[in-house]
Amino acid sequence: MTELSPLDVAGVDAAVAEALASFAAATSLDELKEARLAATGDKAALTLANKLIGGLTPEEKAQAGKTMGGARAAIGRALAARTAELEAERDARVLVEEAVDVTLPVSRALVGARHPLETMQERMCDVFVSMGWEVAEGPEMEAEWFNFDALNFDPDHPAREMQDTFFIDPPSSGLLMRTHTSPVQVRAALERRDSLENEGRGIYVVCPGKTFRTDELDATHTPVFHQIEGLAIDRGLTMAHLKGTLDHFAKSLFGPDAVTRLRPSFFPFTEPSAEMDLRCFVCGGSDPDCRTCRGTGWIEWGGCGMTHPNVLRAAGIDPTKYTAFAFGMGIERTLMFRHSVTDMRDMVEGDVRFSQQFGMEI
Repeated sequence: MTELSPLDVAGVDAAVAEALASFAAATSLDELKEARLAATGDKAALTLANKLIGGLTPEEKAQAGKTMGGARAAIGRALAARTAELEAERDARVLVEEAVDVTLPVSRALVGARHPLETMQERMCDVFVSMGWEVAEGPEMEAEWFNFDALNFDPDHPAREMQDTFFIDPPSSGLLMRTHTSPVQVRAALERRDSLENEGRGIYVVCPGKTFRTDELDATHTPVFHQIEGLAIDRGLTMAHLKGTLDHFAKSLFGPDAVTRLRPSFFPFTEPSAEMDLRCFVCGGSDPDCRTCRGTGWIEWGGCGMTHPNVLRAAGIDPTKYTAFAFGMGIERTLMFRHSVTDMRDMVEGDVRFSQQFGMEI
């Protein structure tokens, strides 16, 4: 490489012209980078010439500084202009080459979903676990004694008839598919009565599970459905404790504005008994033509009451020392209320699209 003098105006101009030509010839940013290094790098002729200025006389330094300053300015302007041009070309090319057609079908692994009945059951149980209650479970094929006799059903009670209950062949076996989760309450009381007597610990259990009745599948009924029931046994329990518990339960599921009421009713296993209603979440009780509550302003949610003394006796608990309350409601019905599901068949027909809208709640 021939050494270039900073005083050689013609040589400097030739080096600048060569650099500008290499910039213009670059067709990509990588090529432009190589041209820039060749023109302005540590070993470039102009760079080496610039280093020689220090050895010149003051008069020569002034001339050389003017010459080299003009050269650097010309190279800088040309480099900036070419960089802008190549970047614009690159951006335009990327828009074309890397464009994504969002209308094309894709093969995507589905995340999946848990069934909303399962997540609703867990959510309902969590309300009571947070209050210190226990979750109790029992067999789905149950003894008739636990399902009916221990719950104060008369021998000729209509619920024992074949049209309501799935009995296990032969009918004399005394086995059936449980018609409610109330047998779990009796089992839980039997298992915990010693701690009630000896340790003074009250019995507070919530019993979720699957139940079976000979109903036809339609928009509001299914032969296999889910219930959640609760039982509390302790000294001095009253209907006020029951009402407070159910109020808290309703507000936890339906929001702080949920309003409940107890309406007198009858169940063999509670006395007094009541139906629990929710203030209509559609009209709030203000529309006499509301199709959801039929203009009453209330929607039935479940049954409840003070546990009948005969049920406590069946569990070996003295009803003169302890009182108890119980309640129960359908999980399907709760899901319909909470998420505006209008057809119970959607819950059981296995269409994954129904579950996917509820996601993977943990």
